[in-house]
Amino acid sequence: MEPKITPLMSHSINHRKLWLLFFFSLFFVLTAEATEYIVSPAPGDEFGVSRAGEEVTVARDFTVYWQFLLWLALMHVLSIIDILLNPAKLIFAILGFRITGRADVPDNSSQSKVYAYIKARPGAYISEIVNNVTLNRGAVKYHIKTLKAQNKIEAYKEGGKTRYFGSDLACDNEEKRIISALQNIMNQRIISEIRNDTCNTNVALACEIGVSRATISWHMRRLKEIGLVKETKKGKNIIYEINPSYNNLIEKHE
Repeated sequence: MEPKITPLMSHSINHRKLWLLFFFSLFFVLTAEATEYIVSPAPGDEFGVSRAGEEVTVARDFTVYWQFLLWLALMHVLSIIDILLNPAKLIFAILGFRITGRADVPDNSSQSKVYAYIKARPGAYISEIVNNVTLNRGAVKYHIKTLKAQNKIEAYKEGGKTRYFGSDLACDNEEKRIISALQNIMNQRIISEIRNDTCNTNVALACEIGVSRATISWHMRRLKEIGLVKETKKGKNIIYEINPSYNNLIEKHE
């Protein structure tokens, strides 16, 4: 993750506030016993000593003020030394900024989850990724944009939907269209039944899968358009079969 850079002045002020609060607290504790005291009468011309037995009171001891100022100066010196010892901090300090910590950007683990899902499920689309990687839509879009900028994934638009593939998959648009169709659960059921020779007609598929004939017809029309399924008319029945050209691709992505 990239370090976050913030203006030097604002963070310096906050840092100073903490030190000021600490030293003012320390000042009041130390001066509680040092501000006033009474001395006994003593002979002589010594400065600050009672000469006729009167009471002498020291109004204020300013030693603690100097200690406080020295502490402030020391803290500034230490902060300057810290900057001088770190070349990166020194450069940004010259430019008026300070490195204060890690930037607040989505962590790499979330991006890795999105990338891993697209690699495992070529042809995945945003809503599908959102439902399976437990990230919100905004985060998924951000990671997809980042992965595209890094040339790790590619976008493929098909049927009004944008799908994503790993850049290392090495497949053309025809294969991407077939792979996208194989991601649909209903298509998977239909293809599986036909390949297993369980059902190969519209009526039989509807009965076996448990959906209407209209639903089967809608999916079969789409599968025929992309060339994944072929049909042969035998008498009154239309028999479906899988295009053998795509058997290897189906086995790889089913």
